[in-house]
Amino acid sequence: MSQPIRVLHFADTHIGIENYGKTDASTGLSSRVVDFLRRMDDMVQAARDEDVDLVVFAGDAFKTRSPNPTFQREFAWRIQDLAEIAPVVLLVGNHDTPPNALKASSIEIYDTLRVANVWVAHEYAIRRYETKRGAIVVGAAPYPIRSRLMTKMNTAGMSIADIDAQLQHVLTDILEDLAQQADEEAGADVPRLLTGHFTVFGAVWGSERSVMLGRDVQVLPSSVADPRWDYVALGHIHKHQCLTREHPPVVYSGSIERIDFGEEGDPKGFVIAEVSRNETSWRFIELAARPFITLKADCRNTKSPTQEVLTLIKKHDLKDAVVRLQLQFTPQTESLYNENAVRDALRAAGVFHIAAMRRDVEHPERARLGGSPEGMTREEVLERFFISKQVPSERRERLMQIAADIFRTVDEKLS
Repeated sequence: MSQPIRVLHFADTHIGIENYGKTDASTGLSSRVVDFLRRMDDMVQAARDEDVDLVVFAGDAFKTRSPNPTFQREFAWRIQDLAEIAPVVLLVGNHDTPPNALKASSIEIYDTLRVANVWVAHEYAIRRYETKRGAIVVGAAPYPIRSRLMTKMNTAGMSIADIDAQLQHVLTDILEDLAQQADEEAGADVPRLLTGHFTVFGAVWGSERSVMLGRDVQVLPSSVADPRWDYVALGHIHKHQCLTREHPPVVYSGSIERIDFGEEGDPKGFVIAEVSRNETSWRFIELAARPFITLKADCRNTKSPTQEVLTLIKKHDLKDAVVRLQLQFTPQTESLYNENAVRDALRAAGVFHIAAMRRDVEHPERARLGGSPEGMTREEVLERFFISKQVPSERRERLMQIAADIFRTVDEKLS
């Protein structure tokens, strides 16, 4: 009987995200792009140290479906490093999927050039690997594209809800077929691994909705928590989590770096799994992701608002962090506040980037919209409306995030 197969599982690298960054002088890239590449470098070193047998990337290499050549080059160098250590499975995620079937995906070049030790899994398929610790069978379930799944359906007269339910059934049938194929290919003792890029009902979302392309087809946990698999390596959801307590582990590795403040408290990293037939152990390896820190201060009842904020800054380790301030004032306390002094203190604390310094000024009587909306963006008008309704600041911020997602979806449909 073979030894446990040691697998490195990661996903959602999203190379190309540049928010809260500046140009890095040594590379010419955004400093935030450099963050993501450094997390990959750390992971490559871990793959060497752990002496892994197989590397599984569960989709979404880049921020966009058409990444610039520099981002492709930087990603390729690191995939080449991994492929020198062990076979690499590159699963096609929604960000890797071309806008139509006639175009190439952003990672298809590895297939075209027949890069050694790299499998670009763009179809639902099974592959067997012989590693130094023994054999393993891998099932690949790339991002389920609605239009392609719908070719298997007759949608005449169906509502959107009915179509969604039918798509779920189609994807469930595909996963059942993959499990059956893996069972036949593996035999009695060979472990089997499923890697997929989709949403499982019950999973907890991170900030991926803010960068999501397309509308999801979701499946029930029972569709993947199948005893014919020994480990299920998922991508697409940025929050690391395991969806099962029993065998097999169904694990989202999560993304390798923070995108925004929606992921402020989330650990980022990858998974090392030791996979055997009917028995798998795994552990999450946390990477040193860029800290995102929110500082909040209620300065409505203080005579020294600036000093209160400066004291708050001193209480936190802000070195190399992306920081935002959320401050509450009355008109009187706001007039005493010195923002320049606060900015100087943040810089002295070694802050990487000041993301925002939001002031919430409490007015006894608020105008309905506070002036003419002409010249305002739709976001500004909406926020003014929430202020006029005295919506609490934290709830207002959450509503604005939801509104941004809606605006983005509308813009994509109109473009």
